[in-house]
Amino acid sequence: MNIHSFLADDDQQSNQYKYVLNTTKKLQERRKNDRSESIFGDSDLRSCALRLAQQGDYTEAIALLSQLICRHPYNAIDYNNRGLIYFQSGERQKALYDYNTALKLNPYLASAYNNRANYYAACGELAVALADYDQAIDLKPHHVRAWINRGITWRDLGQYEVAIENFEVALLFGQLEGHIWAERGRTYHLWGDWNCAIADYRRALTQLPSFDNDKDITGCRLRLKLENWLDELLSQSTC
Repeated sequence: MNIHSFLADDDQQSNQYKYVLNTTKKLQERRKNDRSESIFGDSDLRSCALRLAQQGDYTEAIALLSQLICRHPYNAIDYNNRGLIYFQSGERQKALYDYNTALKLNPYLASAYNNRANYYAACGELAVALADYDQAIDLKPHHVRAWINRGITWRDLGQYEVAIENFEVALLFGQLEGHIWAERGRTYHLWGDWNCAIADYRRALTQLPSFDNDKDITGCRLRLKLENWLDELLSQSTC
């Protein structure tokens, strides 16, 4: 299976970037000095953990989420988020355990189905992944990430028309257009419709972040792939 930018969910990301960074620094210093996180609220710990994970500090992020789970052992969201970070760090079995635990605690958590589906897709278990994407969408019909990821999975199965249909539904919600156009363009590319592929690639480039943007690592990685796909397509079209 090809490696794709499957879009994972986190449930409690903060939009206050500077605040999160400042709190993260304070928390890290506190942990170094006396490892007493109790003065920080749950939302602070959760935001800092997700911010640290985005910066690549998975060990510290997992430690903070584990602290939250100790405080609230029945909070499905924290298990889901820790599973996401385990997955990002390459510890897939621990990720699967946390996703399963999250779904036992809350069988209606659509984001956990999406994240677990990403795990199955990455392992090549595409039929199982599709079942989880279906469940995520059944629970939350406007779940854009699940629509995109399901489209990618159908594309991996060679079902290009079905994949396109998923991307077109995802576009209706007005979110993540750059990701959708990039993945729809890749589908047209593999399907042999180069004109549509080039048009979608160029649309996506207007939406995806530049390489110096450290707030959207997934978007930057997709932009790199997209530019390679576009170069590949343009070089083929001139032969």
